[in-house]
Amino acid sequence: MTDNMITGAEALMRSLEHEGVKTLFGYPGGSIMPVFDALYDHRDTLNHILVRHEQGATHAAQGFARSSGKVGVCLVTSGPGATNTITGIADAMIDSTPIVVIAGQVGTGFLGTDAFQEVDLVGITQPITKWSYQIRRAEDVAWAVARAFYIAQSGRPGPVVLDFAKNAQVEKVAYTPAKVDFVRSYLPVPEMNMEAIKQAAQLINEAERPLVLAGQGVELGNAQAELRAFIEKADLPVGRTLLGLSALPTDHPLNKGMLGMYGNLGPNVNTNNCDVLIAVGMRFDDRVTGNLATYAKQAKIIHFDIDPAEIDKNVKTDLAVLGDCKQTLAAVTELLKPATHKAWIESFTPYEQQEKTAVIDRELHPEGDELSMGEVVRAVSEATQNEAILVTDVGQNQMMSARYFKFTKERSIVTSGGLGTMGFGLPAAIGATFGRPDRTVCVFMGDGGLQMNIQELGTIMEQQAPVKMILLNNNYLGNVRQWQAMFFGGRYSFTPMMNPDYMQIAAAYNIPSRRVMKREELADAIQEMLATDGPFLLEACIMEEGNVLPMTPPGGSVNQMLLEC
Repeated sequence: MTDNMITGAEALMRSLEHEGVKTLFGYPGGSIMPVFDALYDHRDTLNHILVRHEQGATHAAQGFARSSGKVGVCLVTSGPGATNTITGIADAMIDSTPIVVIAGQVGTGFLGTDAFQEVDLVGITQPITKWSYQIRRAEDVAWAVARAFYIAQSGRPGPVVLDFAKNAQVEKVAYTPAKVDFVRSYLPVPEMNMEAIKQAAQLINEAERPLVLAGQGVELGNAQAELRAFIEKADLPVGRTLLGLSALPTDHPLNKGMLGMYGNLGPNVNTNNCDVLIAVGMRFDDRVTGNLATYAKQAKIIHFDIDPAEIDKNVKTDLAVLGDCKQTLAAVTELLKPATHKAWIESFTPYEQQEKTAVIDRELHPEGDELSMGEVVRAVSEATQNEAILVTDVGQNQMMSARYFKFTKERSIVTSGGLGTMGFGLPAAIGATFGRPDRTVCVFMGDGGLQMNIQELGTIMEQQAPVKMILLNNNYLGNVRQWQAMFFGGRYSFTPMMNPDYMQIAAAYNIPSRRVMKREELADAIQEMLATDGPFLLEACIMEEGNVLPMTPPGGSVNQMLLEC
């Protein structure tokens, strides 16, 4: 045996370093112990963040990836350690987030015997990953890691799982770094079709009422500048999806607001008034389209996307422009004629004024003494000069944050879109502080979502992660309560919450905190939070039965939004 022979566990460490990994999130256990033993000698180069639950590791990796644009990495054990990652893997798949989950597995001699903490992780995760692979030999480690990172971050990003058998962790191998930049039958970026480019430009040049729908694909493709050049040359108004909110600054004159069930009135109504609908890096999710039978039937639909599987999946398109939107947008922009659509853009104004009067003014300047969700969100945003990264949990806190937080920088929203995972916010915010340590990270949570992964306060305590936590506490599972109020006759079935004293919980974790119940205390409390080095928990006690409006009722059309309950 030669001197360059190392264990499979050590080969994993060197492979991660070869991929440029500097941060990973994990939790040790029996079947991954040789890897953690190898990690002990790499603590100067690989910063392992010990989470308190494996689901927290996946969400932290997601927050890291979404804020930084890099691949997030998790390291967990087999059995329950591996199955605890499933929610985060599924969340990453539907939201196109590049993470690599490395899980321990029993030795190959025990596979299929129902050995202690054995589970068929590859079988479980194949439907919710881009690639799931079991490493059975030490000699396959370098190749498998290189392939995993290539697949996770190329094309439409997504999660990859490596199931690492224990015998492969301890076997010896002559390590050589591997590079993978091609996988047979895998075409991450379709070739750009110049005929489609020309047809798209012609449709847009001839349009009188064009509308762009910008999704997260703009951010994933780093095409923010290309989007701006595209819309500014042809004077194209833009609606943004939830995950695409920071692809365009909030105050850009062509930004007409958020699409979707809880979005802004103008872009939703005018979806059914435009003559050319231009979707860029978005998948026509049901929360955006509402009733498909009435969605944009009057419009020619152009769909820019990197994933052919999204074309015609939900909405029948007239023209597909496949490829990397950083390239395809630039190519179409070259062929666009400078244009103005003054009358069409002005048609958004009455809807904006209607929503401002009926909803926004009431939310930002509520009557009475009780705080509203929207005013807390806007106050935090403005106190950060609208430059913070917004992380949210799921529910009313998520929709209110998306509506009232303002964005000036790219990659500034981290939220669970497609899966809607309560408990996402707190660990994702931890990951975001490691992904972008140069930026302020503010996470908004409800009292329900916070308690789903509240154990990650331990991770924050240990790491002193500078997460600014804003708890919007209304003592309800607020989004479900809103639906019960609107569609179930006010029958609040198991949505009222009996809550603990969050100030005492924060104190137990040695995290500074403050509770705000009065409007006149809010600004000072926010300044205290932002001025505090490290983490801070701000509990805002808000009105218990506040609602997120406007709202498209379930099964309704996008132009039938409710402005009141």
